[in-house]
Amino acid sequence: MKNDPYAWLEQSLKSIERAGWQRSTKTIDRPGAVIQMGDRQFLNFASNDYLGLATDDRLINAAIQAIQNYGTGSTGSRLLTGHRALHRELETAIAQLKQAEDAIVFSSGYLANLGAIAALVGKRDLILSDQYNHSSLRNGAVVSGATTLDYAHCDIQDLRTKLEQQRQHFQHCLIITDTVFSMDGDLCPLPEILDLADEFECMVLVDEAHATGVMGTTGAGCVEHLGCTGRAIVQMGTLSKALGSLGGYIAGSAQLIDFLRNRAPSWIYTTGLSPADTAAALAAIQIVQQERDRRNTLWQNVAYLKSQLPNFALLPSESPILCWQLPNVQTALEAAKSLQAEGIFAPAIRPPTVPTSRIRMTIMATHEKAHLDRLVAALNRVQKDVE
Repeated sequence: MKNDPYAWLEQSLKSIERAGWQRSTKTIDRPGAVIQMGDRQFLNFASNDYLGLATDDRLINAAIQAIQNYGTGSTGSRLLTGHRALHRELETAIAQLKQAEDAIVFSSGYLANLGAIAALVGKRDLILSDQYNHSSLRNGAVVSGATTLDYAHCDIQDLRTKLEQQRQHFQHCLIITDTVFSMDGDLCPLPEILDLADEFECMVLVDEAHATGVMGTTGAGCVEHLGCTGRAIVQMGTLSKALGSLGGYIAGSAQLIDFLRNRAPSWIYTTGLSPADTAAALAAIQIVQQERDRRNTLWQNVAYLKSQLPNFALLPSESPILCWQLPNVQTALEAAKSLQAEGIFAPAIRPPTVPTSRIRMTIMATHEKAHLDRLVAALNRVQKDVE
């Protein structure tokens, strides 16, 4: 009898379970500040729907209208049968929001990073990557074939040292970083990174996934928030978080976008974003630009919650992402289970996703003060049990 080539999977799954790394899905009937899981309702502090737009009637109606006009799918890549007038409208709106010359829309944020990085650098080039970067940035670096070195998280001196040691040995250099780090909530030192890029002749790609719609005076993201508008940056972002839809984009110079249309494999060889998702994202951008009060409410909620948690070991954060750091995997899992018993959905995040275990909480504009007060009361009770 032949050996089973898949037999190793069982042992691997057992190892994952022993380490406390096993993951499973939870069925949520409808997104929002309050969610239904099974026969119970929970306050939702795990969503990236920062502005509460995923259930907004204007996005829903825009998606329905797009389906009625264009059908359910794009039916092909954008270079074949998959391009619609809506796609170009959305790209123009993104460019305007990001204060860039042009933009290109991908079918997901992950694909945007994979495609852009693979197009911009190759085997003769260097990538310098923040050690806490999102998986899509890290895997984009792998796909590119470029030599990739991590620099210490948000450490400008370490980045400078690596540039001094390595830059001269490579044709091109690309620095890649999240602007808002999704599992910590802190911001990258973008102005200093751009100054180093100018000094050492480097390109810079920033992942604005958790910044678009949230950060900056107009919601343009951290590039705006940190005073870097107009500088030479490859701006990546998603349509699936604050914009309540699906997809990703790259914004930048017209020359960059034209280059990506010709060289980004994850755009060239992938079916175009569906009409419904495209229309919903376009409606969301219009709301972001017109309704600043929604963003102001989000930041008021963040400030209030922080003020109510003076005795918690929160990681440094300048975003709507607050992380309660805990000593180990088991403690984090127990805390998440206790919070769920209290009607709070705020899952444990643990290695290998992050270096240290934590409860990750995300705040939404649609959270009410009563929701935040319930979270604080539950956290105080759980803290006594786990610390």
